[in-house]
Amino acid sequence: MRDKLTDRNFDQLAERFQQNIYNTSKGQLRQAVLMRDLLALPLLAKPCSVLDVGGGQGQLALRLAALGHQVHLTDISADMLAIAKAQAEAVNLLQQFRFTHSPLQTLSSQLAGQQYPLVLCHAVLEWLVDPASAIQQLRQVLAPGGILSLMFFNKDALRFSNILYGNFDYVKADMRVKKPVRLSPQQPLLQADVLAWCQQAGFSVISKSGVRCFHDYLRDRQLQITQYSELEALELQYNQQEPYASLGRYTHLLLQG
Repeated sequence: MRDKLTDRNFDQLAERFQQNIYNTSKGQLRQAVLMRDLLALPLLAKPCSVLDVGGGQGQLALRLAALGHQVHLTDISADMLAIAKAQAEAVNLLQQFRFTHSPLQTLSSQLAGQQYPLVLCHAVLEWLVDPASAIQQLRQVLAPGGILSLMFFNKDALRFSNILYGNFDYVKADMRVKKPVRLSPQQPLLQADVLAWCQQAGFSVISKSGVRCFHDYLRDRQLQITQYSELEALELQYNQQEPYASLGRYTHLLLQG
């Protein structure tokens, strides 16, 4: 039996997270896809107020702040927030930020009714015990008619990749292990489930993109680095088309409330 799930907090793991996720081709490609999708929104054609829920070390938030947007960055991890604040200060963008140390579940009460036209929640749901209720919480902090940018770990892609790798016992166990790797999401999500939760919360889908549709499946992993530019171009060309959009290691949805 696997240990009972608890919401994940990355205190004491922030630097390792930065090294293993953000400072890799995986992290670079994630940022490229998210920025492409977000900058297509008319909402961001002029300065906008953005709520970044579970924004971690603020990589995407920094890029939005540099474009003139005001970003309210929240996270359950004080260590992550400290890194984000230091990085914003280092590039003279601190005035563009507000920081709040809070789990997603209590954020709406802390904001006391404040709502945002654009809410980001990236790579958070898969670390929560109850991701379905988190969608409802996000709806509460989104202004009427606003946009939610939601990215989550795709269980369909996790299953597909592990079958390709020959990890048949792992797949038969529904990708569950007794001792999870600390930086591996503890609860991969089915796209159909997330879409149903979003519909129940009153969201409509604007767009869907796969994140790392090809990157993780390369036989020669060195190509992720040596031919990164070509790989990124192909990802951006095809990652909103099926079947590729559903094979991304992460799924990015733009939703209207």
